[in-house]
Amino acid sequence: MNVLIVGAGPAGSTAAYYLARAGISVTVLEKTSFPREKVCGDGLTPRAVREIQKLGLPHAEDEGWRRNKGLRLIAGGRTIELPWPEVADFPTYGLIRTRLGFDEELALHAQSAGAVVLERHSVTEALRDDAGRVIGARAALLDESGRKTGETRDFHADVVLAADGNSTRTAVSLGMHKRDDRPLGVAVRTYFTSPRHDDDWMEGWLELPGKSGKPLPGYGWVFGVGDGTSNVGLGILNSSKEFGKLDYKQVLREWTAGMPSEWGFTPENQVGEIRGAALPMGFNRTPHYSPGLMLLGDAGGMVSPFNGEGISYAMESARFAAEFLVDASVRSRSARWTADDADAHLSRYADYVRDQWGSHFTLGRVFAALIGKPPS
Repeated sequence: MNVLIVGAGPAGSTAAYYLARAGISVTVLEKTSFPREKVCGDGLTPRAVREIQKLGLPHAEDEGWRRNKGLRLIAGGRTIELPWPEVADFPTYGLIRTRLGFDEELALHAQSAGAVVLERHSVTEALRDDAGRVIGARAALLDESGRKTGETRDFHADVVLAADGNSTRTAVSLGMHKRDDRPLGVAVRTYFTSPRHDDDWMEGWLELPGKSGKPLPGYGWVFGVGDGTSNVGLGILNSSKEFGKLDYKQVLREWTAGMPSEWGFTPENQVGEIRGAALPMGFNRTPHYSPGLMLLGDAGGMVSPFNGEGISYAMESARFAAEFLVDASVRSRSARWTADDADAHLSRYADYVRDQWGSHFTLGRVFAALIGKPPS
């Protein structure tokens, strides 16, 4: 069996590691080159840390991984600190690690297991055979500046894993568009040099006071990165009446303008531009398996509507997919194993993902609707 993975983010590199370690031929196509930025809060809950531990990925504090004790929630003028609970199979700490470093380390970890990672390969479409089965992907080659060279390459595989995020050209090229009846979030963030860079808590703001005292829409976070900077950002759901009508970057500026000056969240301390991204939630793109294609992480809308957490679900979905693929690879050695048998087996991945998170995401959709449009 050979597997093609589109995207070398947390989902793609996690799947690549497990597959390569099992002896399966795996190639990963990444449209950019490392190191590269991704819009994210950089916070890793114990759920995500568990996946990092399962991978055997080193995450020492002196290597840029900032440990934290739990959540600090701020709302209504009150602050409460909630230590991470002691739950079986979960560590009792979270981590802060910028995606600039995290994604590259994951990709290198996959390479160390035997995966081939090709950078500057921007997938434009999936390839199908006459029966409609996905058999690979076409990639446009990019130069060092990120521009298309005009050259394309076709890659063929027994199974393709779409781990190419919210925009997932792989799935969209097959007519698999996101569902409008599922929650969608938008988040913006930037970094500031700040004395709060070594905070031991992941801080969440359930209300955003502006400089004038007038509340702003959305929720916010302040995560100390430990390198002299803090990641400060906010998100808003499409269930909110303000969704799509605001300059979210300006909302972030107004929120930070109202913070104590000693925190350092001022324009002169800002490091880099304010950047934004969509958060695809609640299984907003399905099916998660179709003949020859599996959707992982954001490509399958696997972000929690409750808290916007996506990395842990991306990595878990990758582990689940790898387990089904490894099992299928073993079974395929039987002469009686057919392509239909493989599809029937791999389609259980979609059922398994739904069984794992379906109830949680369904409740999350109700939660998102209520906080966006509270009953009068």
